[in-house]
Amino acid sequence: MIIKPYKINTIDFKKSKILLLYGKNEGHKKEIIKGIDKDKNKFLNYEQNEIIDDENILFENIFSGSLFDDKKFIIIKRITDKFLSVIEKIEPERIKDTIIILIADNLEKKSKIRSKFEKDKNYICMPFYPDTDQILIKLAYNFFRDKKIAISSSIINLIINKCKGDREVLFNELNKINIYCKNGKSVTEENISKLINLIENHNIAELADNFLAQNDKKIKNILNENNFSNEDCMLITKTFIIKAKKLLNLSKNYEKNKNIELTISSAKPPIFWKDKEITKQQIYKWNPKKIQKLIYKLNEVELLIKKNFSIAINLIIDFILDKKFEN
Repeated sequence: MIIKPYKINTIDFKKSKILLLYGKNEGHKKEIIKGIDKDKNKFLNYEQNEIIDDENILFENIFSGSLFDDKKFIIIKRITDKFLSVIEKIEPERIKDTIIILIADNLEKKSKIRSKFEKDKNYICMPFYPDTDQILIKLAYNFFRDKKIAISSSIINLIINKCKGDREVLFNELNKINIYCKNGKSVTEENISKLINLIENHNIAELADNFLAQNDKKIKNILNENNFSNEDCMLITKTFIIKAKKLLNLSKNYEKNKNIELTISSAKPPIFWKDKEITKQQIYKWNPKKIQKLIYKLNEVELLIKKNFSIAINLIIDFILDKKFEN
């Protein structure tokens, strides 16, 4: 059953327990989810592949009661048609105090899971479309007015161009600028442009570092906290490849000298002090043969993304979480 976001208050959640939110507007999705959970209950967050790999995670949470909350909310992200087989095993009428929210990127009309949710009255299907520039401009003007930050229309347009029609991206950028201005720094097109790009690149570099250090918990946190898009995927793969090649040289040196401190101190270019600890983790985790295999796999993923750009984010996240580089 199709319900538009502005009709969220018409849903009877005593009857409708499973929702599919899809489309390219993560910020609007999050606003709707907050509206559903007015009592601020606990959310359980999972990736699609976590549930596919172990369906018991989902079913145990569905049928085990909550000791402290009236309702339990289970959010499963990056849904594709692969998840349909799991949905078909759930009996909606048996769900009592749990609401399952499935989050998907854009789903084409021929999508099987979208079709099921649109046609079956036991499920709610809610499409989310990109915000128009006019909506984003109004939100930005209101934000800067409330924060008493003087800003030009050209800078607002620069920010809007980075948002890809998503209010979540907009508010992330606006909050960065607000923090920047609290230090008494002036707002110009040059420094705002640098600020936005540096933050984006930092998040991707942090993802790559933790991927190479095999910090699974941190990887999932970074993916959950950042709204990476298909357009980011080429930069993600290139960053991974560059860092993997640097690690290959370090790993070769460590294999020769068997001295981690010497390997770090003699690295060229020098390793910044705050990166030394995670670099050590990476060196301990990888040997040259394994890194060469990883670089080969990353090049394969890069080629696959170029051929299937519409699902690029799913491809790169599947690669990261499934650890296909170990096969």
